[in-house]
Amino acid sequence: MQLLPVILSGGAGTRLWPLSREAYPKQFLPLAGSESLLQATVGRLDQLPRRDPSAAVLPPFVVCNEEHRFLVAEQFRRMEREPGAILLEPVGRNTAPALSLAAQMALSQGEDPLLVAMPADHLVGDQAVFLQQVAEGARLAETGRVVTFGIVPTGPETGYGYIRKGRPVADAATAADLDAFVEKPDLETATAYLQSGDYLWNSGIFLLRASLWMELLERFRPDIAAACRQAFEQGRADGDFFHAGEEAFAACPSDSIDYAVMERIAGSGDDTAQAVVLPLDAGWSDVGAWSALWEVSPRDDNGNATEGDVFTHRANDNLLIARHRMLAVVGVDNLVVVETPDAVLVLDKNQAQEVKEVTRFLQEQGRDEHRFHSRVHRPWGNFEPIDAGGRYQVKRLTVNPGASISLQMHHHRAEHWIVVRGTARVTRDGETVLLTENQSTYIPVGTTHRLENPGQIPLEIIEVQSGSYLGEDDIVRFEDIYNRTTGD
Repeated sequence: MQLLPVILSGGAGTRLWPLSREAYPKQFLPLAGSESLLQATVGRLDQLPRRDPSAAVLPPFVVCNEEHRFLVAEQFRRMEREPGAILLEPVGRNTAPALSLAAQMALSQGEDPLLVAMPADHLVGDQAVFLQQVAEGARLAETGRVVTFGIVPTGPETGYGYIRKGRPVADAATAADLDAFVEKPDLETATAYLQSGDYLWNSGIFLLRASLWMELLERFRPDIAAACRQAFEQGRADGDFFHAGEEAFAACPSDSIDYAVMERIAGSGDDTAQAVVLPLDAGWSDVGAWSALWEVSPRDDNGNATEGDVFTHRANDNLLIARHRMLAVVGVDNLVVVETPDAVLVLDKNQAQEVKEVTRFLQEQGRDEHRFHSRVHRPWGNFEPIDAGGRYQVKRLTVNPGASISLQMHHHRAEHWIVVRGTARVTRDGETVLLTENQSTYIPVGTTHRLENPGQIPLEIIEVQSGSYLGEDDIVRFEDIYNRTTGD
């Protein structure tokens, strides 16, 4: 029995601004421990063969957008793991097309595994319970069923969709027929759901065979199936990356797994595929708001969850995060305070969903704080602004071991590089030199150049740019190991 984790990494995570930004959203952040949410998801099924020796877990597929591809690859590199594939969506089209790309990739490789579709940005506290239910779900999926997992509710939550359970499944200990998906309720309705015991939260986790998914999609949404087939056929491989055909995928209708297929077979008695739901009581959270992060975080005797250099006095039930400087909180309760190098958020924890008003304001003003952190990530590492003036700017560059920027040239700016840590290999108009700590070099305007890190530790450079135009688009690229054509 082969299981293929399919990790859906398309979210922007804007409700966790300012830590989560569009260019570096929450799935790439270590919000609950040393691993990022994506890394935790990658390893979530690793121990399944110990519980079920008949189960073989394949290297995971990740489906993400083009902009995040190098972030995903870097997360795997840090884990010292290889992905099965990183499937790239030219534009976002929701989860049904995303799962279809993964299913087609698996089938094209001559396999027909059980797909375990999981969002990249969820937490699971009790790994043993999760694996137990996945093993049960795999057994059911082996018989041709479509399995979803419903979270056992802990309260009358109005921010989640719900699943209504039907009759118990005869050959399963805890499974029930999937009777219906239900939209997010108001508080009174959610309370009634909780009291009835017939409802579970919709986790967005699904398990079914790859060929069955394509068969059901062809039956219920042939327009999506046709567009995805064409996008896959027109796609191209690029190392671990697979770029779906841009024109065909952009023409694909946007729809979720729930709406496209699951709702159509739920409670229908469909003879092609029975839909079942397994309850999951495993400390799950979608970390969908600051209040949710506070709920899953360790807290002190006063109920404060803190990270970084934080001082509290007569303060209770707060979420306090300091990423850049000391944060002191005195005499306040039930707040969220998040400090980053370029933004500070303060809000009532009960109003956590209203962060969307901040990001809406930033978008309307044409500002970039909703999209980028002050530290900008690139496939070779990252850079962070230090200072800027009318005709100059200063940055700190960090180049990962074995990485390099492209061979490039600038029309409008000169650069001065100073090595502060590690070893740099610098190519300048065909000449190559090695620089170590406290050594520097100058790159005049119009000079073809490249910066590489040949060492085993991160290379840190202070870069001073000067010239009439200092924008990131002043790059003429000649060679690039990451096959980029624009940006840096």
